[in-house]
Amino acid sequence: MSSMNMIQAINSAHVTLMEKDPKVVVFGEDVGYFGGVFRATEGLQQKFGVTRCFDAPIAEAGIVASAIGMGVYGLRPLIEVQFADYIYPAMDQLTSEAARIRYRSGGEFTAPITVRTPYGGGIFGGQTHSQSPEALFAHVVGLKVVIPSTPYDAKGLLIAAVEDDDPVIFLEPKRLYTGPFEGHSTDGVKTWAGHPAGEVPDGHYVVPLGKANVVREGSAMTVLCYGTMVHVCLAAARETGIDCEVVDLRSITPLDAETIIASVNKTGRCLIVHEATLTAGFGAELAAIVQQECFYNLEAPIDRVTGWDTPYPHVFEWEYFPGPARVGAAMKKMMEA
Repeated sequence: MSSMNMIQAINSAHVTLMEKDPKVVVFGEDVGYFGGVFRATEGLQQKFGVTRCFDAPIAEAGIVASAIGMGVYGLRPLIEVQFADYIYPAMDQLTSEAARIRYRSGGEFTAPITVRTPYGGGIFGGQTHSQSPEALFAHVVGLKVVIPSTPYDAKGLLIAAVEDDDPVIFLEPKRLYTGPFEGHSTDGVKTWAGHPAGEVPDGHYVVPLGKANVVREGSAMTVLCYGTMVHVCLAAARETGIDCEVVDLRSITPLDAETIIASVNKTGRCLIVHEATLTAGFGAELAAIVQQECFYNLEAPIDRVTGWDTPYPHVFEWEYFPGPARVGAAMKKMMEA
């Protein structure tokens, strides 16, 4: 075991995969000689050579299309799109090709590609470096969407994603990349803090896709979240003193509905938290599942705390970012219902 932050854990996953399977190839924007804009692929080209880890042009559609071709013919491409905000030029390749190959070919071909991409705010990236597009991908049948919240999960989920025969969108919350962090809001709550660094096994292990993690047990309400919002919700639970059960979804497709339903039926309340915009965000799907499956056990209306329906601001980032103050206020309101 080693103490790692999320970047180090992701890098370790790359090394583990590439050592274990010569069919794993890594490419994308600046991932080779430079080691990635966040250094997630640092040292891979030096260790494995330019045929296993190499730079690609700044052409997301071409990167994904190349990966699909490689995957169909037996390789396991692990590619990086530098920011989730830049993935949109590749949407046709992802939704019309990668997600459909297994179905269209009657199972004769698959596209075992994994697309890593940093997402979310909290680093003052502004409107073109802070988006959270997970709901767009969750809507596409044939894609899996995975979002880690800890270094341990980041490595184990990434290994599971690459070894999976379906295409996976692996969204990495860049707010959690480099270790201990603090945040603040402007409404009276001064700071929130967490420690995303943690113990990570050095070798091969997997965290199964589609299995949520109850990171905090409780009886007063269920809080559904993922990525950076897991740490925000844990901070809000500590600050309010409310006995929340916090469920880290880990992946939104496949979704562990069984764990969600069991938790809400136990607590009778459900708060959903994500950083993406409210309208048609993935929280709406979660609310629909809870309403359908847990209605007779609900003691209060389902509520959501999310980003606003605006572009992500730069100067006023903490007004947009759903921090512990906003989450805590929603928790208290729900307990009063």
